[in-house]
Amino acid sequence: MKTGKIGQFTIAIGLVVALILVVRLVLVPASDDKAQSLGKAIINTEIANVVPDFGAIKIVSEKKTAFFEFLRPWIKHQNAIIQDERDFLISIRNQVSNDKEITEADDYRLQQISERYQYTLRSLTISNIDTLLIRVDVIPEEMVLIQAANETGWGTSRFAREGLNFFGQWCFRKGCGLVPQSRTQGLSHEVALFKTVEDSVASYMRNLNSNAAYSLLRSIRADLRAQNKTPRAQDLVYGLINYSERQEAYIDELLEMLRQNQRFLVDNNEKTTAV
Repeated sequence: MKTGKIGQFTIAIGLVVALILVVRLVLVPASDDKAQSLGKAIINTEIANVVPDFGAIKIVSEKKTAFFEFLRPWIKHQNAIIQDERDFLISIRNQVSNDKEITEADDYRLQQISERYQYTLRSLTISNIDTLLIRVDVIPEEMVLIQAANETGWGTSRFAREGLNFFGQWCFRKGCGLVPQSRTQGLSHEVALFKTVEDSVASYMRNLNSNAAYSLLRSIRADLRAQNKTPRAQDLVYGLINYSERQEAYIDELLEMLRQNQRFLVDNNEKTTAV
């Protein structure tokens, strides 16, 4: 009898162990998969919550105002960064013109700026700094706002809502972004994903300031600077000829949007009160 009881006890223990193994092999991975799935859902929800539901705003004037006010702080922030870089380059240019040596810290920052704007600074000369200054310059706020409105349907596009991409920027590595539903057969590009609105705006401005496709924009801006004129949206928009396959039609559309939306483009914080 003793032996029988021990045998039954051993069998019972074996069944418990087997049950534990089944739980670990079946239920635990399922829980992990569920957690990963929930994690992705949370990330998507967070991104979606970053962008207001502009499509739910039925009054067009309110939608336009809301969209511009949403993006404006990020545009100002990036332009402030670019202006600081530009001021630094101008100070370095003055030092070079006065035959003054720059510090190691200044040289390090100079190299960082050069890399950011995809320019190889082979030697520290006034000519090379001037060439870099053509790239390191602000983008008119109105042009950025209008182009974002055009590219996203006033912030309602899938790419803006799911990818924080407000300027239709592409990427070319599989899985790097969202696949366009209307992508031409044979093409492999995707629409880039961004972690923050700031990243989206910064990437767009860096693209205009460094990509060879927009050298005309930079040339127009530099010519205006040489004439002591402030580059305006309606001047630089012609430099976006290569931004869209529609080219001239795209430029005409942006110019018309600039004309029609002037009252919404005014920054309420910069309005002056009549005395």
